[in-house]
Amino acid sequence: MIKLNLTVNGVPRTLVVDPEESLADVLRKQLLLTGVKVGCGQGQCGACSVILDGKLVRSCVTKMKRVADGAGVTTVEGIGTPDNLHPIQEAWMAHGGAQCGFCTPGFIVSAKALLDENSRPSREDVRDWFQKHRNACRCTGYKQLTDAVMDAAKILRGEMRAADVRYKLPADGRVWGTNLPRPSAVAKVTGTWDFGADLGLKMPEGTLHLALVQATVSHANIKGIDTSEAEKMPGVYKVVTHKNVKGKNRITGLITFPTNKGDGWDRPILCDEKVFQYGDAIAIVCAETEKQAKAAAEKVKVDLEQLPEYMSAPAAMAEDAIEIHPGTPNVYYIQKIAKGPETKPLFDKAPVVVEGDFYTSRQPHLPIEPDVGCAYMNEQGQLVIHSKSIGLHLHLYMIAPGIGLEADKIVMVQNPTGGTFGYKFSPTMEALLGVAAMATGRPVYLNYTYHQQQTYTGKRSPQFTTVRFAAEKDGKLLAMETDWTVDHGPYSEFGDLLTLRGAQFIGAGYDIPSIRGEGRTVCTNHAWGAAFRGYGGPESEFGSELLMDELAEKLGMDPLELRYKNVYRKGSTTPTGQDPEVYSLPEMIDILRPKYQEALKRAKANSTAEVKRGVGVCVGVYGAGLDGPDSSEVFVELNEDNGVTVYSCWEDHGQGADAGSLGTAHEALRPLGLSPDKIRLVMNDTSKAPNSGPAGGSRSQVMTGNAIKAGCELLLASMRKADKSYRTHAEMVAEKIPTKISGKWTAPATNCDENGQGKPFCCYMYGLFMSEVAVELATGKTTMEKITMVADIGKVNNRLVVDGQMYGGLAQGIGLALTEDYEDIKKHSTLAGAGFPYIKQIPDNMEVIYVESERPDGPFGASGAGEIPLTCPHASVINAIYNACGVRITKLPALPEKVLAGLKTK
Repeated sequence: MIKLNLTVNGVPRTLVVDPEESLADVLRKQLLLTGVKVGCGQGQCGACSVILDGKLVRSCVTKMKRVADGAGVTTVEGIGTPDNLHPIQEAWMAHGGAQCGFCTPGFIVSAKALLDENSRPSREDVRDWFQKHRNACRCTGYKQLTDAVMDAAKILRGEMRAADVRYKLPADGRVWGTNLPRPSAVAKVTGTWDFGADLGLKMPEGTLHLALVQATVSHANIKGIDTSEAEKMPGVYKVVTHKNVKGKNRITGLITFPTNKGDGWDRPILCDEKVFQYGDAIAIVCAETEKQAKAAAEKVKVDLEQLPEYMSAPAAMAEDAIEIHPGTPNVYYIQKIAKGPETKPLFDKAPVVVEGDFYTSRQPHLPIEPDVGCAYMNEQGQLVIHSKSIGLHLHLYMIAPGIGLEADKIVMVQNPTGGTFGYKFSPTMEALLGVAAMATGRPVYLNYTYHQQQTYTGKRSPQFTTVRFAAEKDGKLLAMETDWTVDHGPYSEFGDLLTLRGAQFIGAGYDIPSIRGEGRTVCTNHAWGAAFRGYGGPESEFGSELLMDELAEKLGMDPLELRYKNVYRKGSTTPTGQDPEVYSLPEMIDILRPKYQEALKRAKANSTAEVKRGVGVCVGVYGAGLDGPDSSEVFVELNEDNGVTVYSCWEDHGQGADAGSLGTAHEALRPLGLSPDKIRLVMNDTSKAPNSGPAGGSRSQVMTGNAIKAGCELLLASMRKADKSYRTHAEMVAEKIPTKISGKWTAPATNCDENGQGKPFCCYMYGLFMSEVAVELATGKTTMEKITMVADIGKVNNRLVVDGQMYGGLAQGIGLALTEDYEDIKKHSTLAGAGFPYIKQIPDNMEVIYVESERPDGPFGASGAGEIPLTCPHASVINAIYNACGVRITKLPALPEKVLAGLKTK
């Protein structure tokens, strides 16, 4: 141990520390300065950034033995407070820089260090700084962060006032469609928003820390588990194995379709008979400290009989492959599509036919905050589980039988959450916490390392897709044939629904009168397939959008004009046979056309012998909902002060559920003339709010938004007097009129039949993407220079929040196109190794244009938002690479070596 005297945020502190401890852990655990976040723990994300003696450092990799006695440390807590914001924090709020907010304190500290050093930075100076210091954001796309720093610099130079960037309520009091900062913004920019690990530090005495014993092979029979040595280790309270699980020790995958050959009970909470993938949990060590738990976990001995590892769908489909789940075939679900007349005669007679094979990769979600949670028994004898869950009621029912409790004995709470992008549709952490709390009878806490985040959370399911188009000589599509294979990893949850997406979205956006195809879900031993933004859209639309460019080339047509000829118009139907609810795609192309023509001229003029530039376009479509009659419920209550509280489980994984709830409720309650601060939100606790449904499939603004609208309208109706004025809370109570009302809404939609035909979504989202790239011929490296999106998501609730969703989704699409993958378990188990796109990999030049076609079934005309920006911007990037240098990449990601190989082949 060493004693240090430090000045932390201007306050002298005397500390006794372990010299090998990180500065981040000392600040967080000994001083409770939880504005210092630990994401990757490897110096790759910058969430832990602090200023040490005037220099920006990543505190998670700064050992205390390197911190000088008398050093000065500044954290986000020393930059500004909720009642005294720094200009950087003011600007961050104004530009929507804090989405999930986990990386925000690190960025703000980094920006402070930059502006201390350079008071007049250019945009490139800002981007270079964040790149150099490895400040990583997964939510925003970075543009808003640069905007915020530029405005903060102006305020600090005296060229503008902080008041100039603050939100101002419009004169009419309406917040719908404005840039109102989300309610959580102040807490996020000041580091006072407590994420899971922050709450973990504030758990009561007696809380046990958990460490997992995990498989280091991908497929094996378990012959024995010896915990005896681990149980003797210091601080160990209990080692939990499958024998200690009171329920059936399975997480149900909630099989969606009766033709699924599995039963949905294929995922063990703790492996008992077999290991199905690398990282599978075999035991949980429960100890007094995290270090003790991890040390003991190393002592658990697992006797394994290794089995063949099927790490891809083709391997698992081979004739000699054994069944990964004995009794269930590796190909366990088939989805067909049959729309219109038979395709074969049309292909036989068609003047033009094109076809291609395509592959979309196992994209990792790459949140900055690793998975984390805690659990305990409350005073009512209920098991309470806090986590990053984005499907609270859904997860309650998925884990209850497995852990051995009735559903009413479990309470699910979503902690403030640092991004999930869909991976938290899987309740693995929740089940592990529940089992440990029940087995020990004590509060428990578990926080994954980033290696665990990468190796034991779900990924986007890779998809092998074959598409064929038949067309007239003028480019009119006649027919499409498809075949797709979904590599869903070892666990079946939502695998059948994901495979249905191929029937719904291959060829989406175009009037194709005749379609035939078949898809399948395949069990493999690689990472399990989890929900990921776009959920089937990026996989399905990639192939058909690349093939549209190939068709255009074969016909000698412009790719944008070929799309214009075929997009939905009156009389068109979607691949499921459903009529589109709006027909905005022609208008969207008309808006993009002049920009596209200018981009083509720019690419030609700026290409050189060494660097070729190109432009690519594509169309994206996605549904807002979870298929068929999806529904949601909220409570709306009139308060004693005549404000209103909205209770919902509109889960927030960074997308802005608080802003969505507030904006929708405020619009519905406008007759009361309430200011936004008079609307309170009680969110994401199943003991307090009803089942609003999971936050996925861009369903929440439509489903829960409509439920909020319905609840508010019912409350207004009960408050309305004969003279059309409104009762106060006191008058409601005096007249014995209920002040708390349930709002419910169910989508007017129907499920698809066995051939993929039906009306699965009442609202869709439409996107048009244009990428401009530069390709270095000597290396094959692709650089994004600009990306443009024309988006129709219906009426926009909150422009600040929706802009952030668009920019962030586009950035993830660029990552999918160029760098991101989780194929090699060792190589891809870090942020950098998995191809995380830092700020210089994302263009500063991003443009989003909205076409607000009012949705008949959307609340105040809104549709969903989150999925559409990641439906297929990656296809526009790949099309742009081909336009630049003539190399067509059909298997993602388009790494430089792939492009270079294509150039050499040319």
